[in-house]
Amino acid sequence: MSENTEFGSKLGLIAATVGSAIGLGNIWRFPAEVQSNGGAAFLLVYIICLFVLGIPVMLAEFSIGRGGRGDAISSFTNIVPGTRWRAVGALAILATYLIMAFYMVVTGWTLEYLWFSITGELYQGATVSNASDIFGARMNDYLHTDAAPIIASCLVIFINIGVLLGGVQKGIEKLSNLLMPILFIILVGLCCVSLSLPGASEGIKFFLKPDFSVINGEVLVSGLGQAFFSLSLGMGILITYSAYYPAHTRLTQTSVIVSLVSLFVSVLMGFIIFPAVTSFGLGGESLAGETLVFATLPEVFLRMPATRIISALFFLLLFVAALTSTVSTGEVAVAYLRDHFKMKRTRAVIISLLPLTLCSAVCALSLGSMPQLQIMGKSIFSFLDNITTQFMLPIAALGGSLFIGWRAPRSILMGQLTNGGTMKSGFAHIALWLIRIVAPAGIITVLLWPVIKDLF
Repeated sequence: MSENTEFGSKLGLIAATVGSAIGLGNIWRFPAEVQSNGGAAFLLVYIICLFVLGIPVMLAEFSIGRGGRGDAISSFTNIVPGTRWRAVGALAILATYLIMAFYMVVTGWTLEYLWFSITGELYQGATVSNASDIFGARMNDYLHTDAAPIIASCLVIFINIGVLLGGVQKGIEKLSNLLMPILFIILVGLCCVSLSLPGASEGIKFFLKPDFSVINGEVLVSGLGQAFFSLSLGMGILITYSAYYPAHTRLTQTSVIVSLVSLFVSVLMGFIIFPAVTSFGLGGESLAGETLVFATLPEVFLRMPATRIISALFFLLLFVAALTSTVSTGEVAVAYLRDHFKMKRTRAVIISLLPLTLCSAVCALSLGSMPQLQIMGKSIFSFLDNITTQFMLPIAALGGSLFIGWRAPRSILMGQLTNGGTMKSGFAHIALWLIRIVAPAGIITVLLWPVIKDLF
């Protein structure tokens, strides 16, 4: 990495890293996971996974990236030349690319619904009495329109290309500094509106009062996958971004801030969605995946004052969160091409992102007009979501922890956590134990839980 390929300020560094972690995983995916996995019980599992496993893995990936000063693959070989552990980085890059394929599709939906909210088209003909049928039908019609979802996802890809062409400071950092404050302002505003609704307490109870009897292997795996997805672990993003960190950046402080902010956003989304849904008597099978946000929430907004304004603000929030995440996932592939093939940024950006137009089109069609596009009985969209979040990300995160904890020289991790010995090493020794023992044991236990539970 060249010396000028660094974040220019601490604020920009935090904003960019938070932006990579906070996205559709927190705002689109998290509420649906909470609803389908037992409410507060899933939230509890998610929080435990976030802090007990997430922070150690994040520190491991930070140490690999800043210690190796390369992309998600070369950082491994820069630390241990010729190591086969570079396959972990290759798995992370592959997972990231597969995630981008369906991520761009959902980001395209947010852009379309933002426009529909601004123009009022989303609410034409909708009343309180027919809202459920109207919004469900509109989402279904939109998905089954061949051109619109594909055009929207392609537009999002071109927006990402424009940002990534600007580089680290002029592109990624500037975007994050501008958009992340806007995201939090909109979130807090919508949260205040939702919590003020009559009957909001029932939604809060569902979200915060756990029923421990619903916790099973599926909930554990989903909680781990959501924690890793929401923190961008196992994707190569944090390895790539931390290669841009200045030497004085405090990795432990950064990891805690990012984790807390990610949790804060997820909890705010729970406070926005579940009080509103229970207040208006909505729920059931409609609260799943894309339907939760794109079909159910417009019905909630319809029952609120200033419907179009609130709706536009929410979908702006969703688009902002999605864009900061898609940019970070795109940078992983760009960094790889620049490092390994010595490409200029412009060529690397075009080569890595243009093929996504075809991949995203296939994902969009598999949910709509071409449902026969399936893998193992699932739409290509759903298959990529499941295979990446529940298997590829945890395995890549496990590999990164084992590499920096056991294969790499111990001085690499300790040096990165203490900034070359300029900081106290007390927590660094605790972090070493968490990375070497706790994180791998936790990830393996969760992944193998369906087998382990049958042994007892």
